[in-house]
Amino acid sequence: MNLKDFKSTKERRKYIEKSRKIKLDNTARILIEDEKDINCENLIGASAFPLGVAGPISVKSEKLRVKNYFIPLATTEGALVASVSRGCKAINLSGGVTAFVENVGVTRGPVFETSGLEESMKLKKWLKDNFNLLKTEAEKTSSHLKLKKLGARIAGTYVYVRFYFDTQEAMGMNMITIATEKISQFIQKNTNVRCLAVSGNFCIDKKPAWLNFISGRGKRAWAEVVLKREVVKDVLKTTPEEFFEVWLSKCMIGSAMSGSLGFNAHFANVVAAFFAATGQDMAHTVEGSMGVTTSKVLENGNLYISIYMPSVMIGTVGGGTKLKTKQEALSIIGAENSIKLAKVLSGAVLAGEISLLASLAEGTLAKTHEKLGR
Repeated sequence: MNLKDFKSTKERRKYIEKSRKIKLDNTARILIEDEKDINCENLIGASAFPLGVAGPISVKSEKLRVKNYFIPLATTEGALVASVSRGCKAINLSGGVTAFVENVGVTRGPVFETSGLEESMKLKKWLKDNFNLLKTEAEKTSSHLKLKKLGARIAGTYVYVRFYFDTQEAMGMNMITIATEKISQFIQKNTNVRCLAVSGNFCIDKKPAWLNFISGRGKRAWAEVVLKREVVKDVLKTTPEEFFEVWLSKCMIGSAMSGSLGFNAHFANVVAAFFAATGQDMAHTVEGSMGVTTSKVLENGNLYISIYMPSVMIGTVGGGTKLKTKQEALSIIGAENSIKLAKVLSGAVLAGEISLLASLAEGTLAKTHEKLGR
């Protein structure tokens, strides 16, 4: 009998227990959702992450108003929540974080096959000339979606097209895949050029890529703070000069020496924990791991630190955000929309960078993990 043949989660779980001679009592107990609300096949229960809360963190708005946000982080790594909280404390004592978010658009990149370069060039021109027709076709699929722009690249008989969509408050990958399928059928019908795949890795989805680093994907996010010299000394237990030297040698030169796509200390740590807590697609931690941390010692002795995240795939509706525990985590944050949610994430990432780099500068990373992470 196949797992898909069972009528309920309970029956499927009992079958696994019997066939493996095990008990899945905790797996059964954790599941609190109605099965119809869950996007998971062959469901047998649920698996939980420990959930901690860092912060609060003070985030400045465009009008220089400051709002405090708590940061839910789902993780099994000891010291992470404490580290982000320490970074938040340093930020708050220095006046709060300034954050900006730009909606680049969620991308899907199909690949088309032509007879050769001449037809490839014709297709590229056709796409540009008929953008408004493509936009109309795409937006027939959802009232929550807008086609923003497209770009095309040619490699012989292959034409790769990258569509950018505004998906409002949803992260939107399912939405744009449906829209791109509709567009591709329209292109094929009107040009007689075959679409080989609705995703030709020109999106580029759930993989590290310089295209996403340079052009952006989803949302671009920036955050910065100027830490007072006394805060660096009293809270972070180091000096701006020592912090800067570690940042330069690790995030810049070390990243270059290793060929890393991330010129940062540990974006992925905070992104993964934040995504797990709030019901985002965990695989998009890949895009979230890319980015740059910058730092310099100012003339007055204070420490400037900023982070840049070129590809943040995040939303407040749809997907895993519908689950009850994820809704609760989102309510802990209290961000009104996906732009503000991305701002809180960027602040949390900045706090994590500050604390880890300071810990390396003061030489306490191993000691901290020995105390909190074992």
